[in-house]
Amino acid sequence: MKRRDFLKLGAAATAAGALGTTSAFAQAKIVLKATDVHPLGYPTVEAVERMGKKLEAASGGRLSIQMFPSMQLGGEKEMIEQAQVGALQIARISVGPMGPLVPELNVFNLPFIFRDEAHMEKVIDGPIGDELLKKLSDHPTAGLIGLCYMNAGVRNVYNSKKPIEKIEDLKGLKIRMMGNPLFVDTMNSLGGNGVAMGFDQLTNAMQTGVVDGAENNEPSYESGQHYRYAKYYSKTGHLMIPELLVFSKVTWEKLSKDDQAMIAKFAREAQQEQRQLWHAREAESLKKMKEAGAVVTEVADRKPFQEAVKPVWDKYGAQHKALIQRIQDAK
Repeated sequence: MKRRDFLKLGAAATAAGALGTTSAFAQAKIVLKATDVHPLGYPTVEAVERMGKKLEAASGGRLSIQMFPSMQLGGEKEMIEQAQVGALQIARISVGPMGPLVPELNVFNLPFIFRDEAHMEKVIDGPIGDELLKKLSDHPTAGLIGLCYMNAGVRNVYNSKKPIEKIEDLKGLKIRMMGNPLFVDTMNSLGGNGVAMGFDQLTNAMQTGVVDGAENNEPSYESGQHYRYAKYYSKTGHLMIPELLVFSKVTWEKLSKDDQAMIAKFAREAQQEQRQLWHAREAESLKKMKEAGAVVTEVADRKPFQEAVKPVWDKYGAQHKALIQRIQDAK
């Protein structure tokens, strides 16, 4: 056999093997591993579990989701890394750590970028949200498919020292921030001392005094029982960061087009279901926090906070003026 014919035969055999593997994968029973840093019953966890039940019913039991809540598979950094290599399939992560990877997504991380939750939902439900999901999915090295967004409410500062009523009260406080330089710069611009740290490390850091507190929404503060270590919860409202449901690109590319479409459809439904669960949970968490002894403080005037973060906008938003204007124009 001539070398050229031998190579053709080998290539054909390899292609046939690859097709066979894909076909077998499409027919086999597939259990998709999903993970979240939050516990069972938390809105994002509950929405993904409901998504799994729909997938199982629609596929006749061939597709299902196995949920690993409460940081069982690590913090968000570890979750992202595992999804990138296909060790897990679905992860609920904040837009925060994706910002350095997809610069346009970092615009969602700017302090005070959204007027309120309704404005944020309008943006992520519309063409801007779709465009940025596509940018994440098409990213050559991210290794992730952006399925949908989830609501994460408004982030406020909490600490063990004192209520934050005015911007001067933040001076010198060590506040945990997500691992994105934009967030550390945001806290530093407000007069605090931003400390980049994983959510999975936070409780121990508060217990040992490595940080004085952190900033997050009410459900995260309440479900993590952070009021035990930082009872002063102050409504600074400085960040409103959407969350992402992402899928491992390694696994995605092995799925049939029909399975991809089914997962995408139920993910979009999960986005809306999570929102309803979220709004109910926000009110419930606020009540539980107060009952547990948290001191909740309203910040009467946020204008000094908004003026203080202008350098952050100049540094991270200057190259995205058109996108920022589109967000601000969304009604």
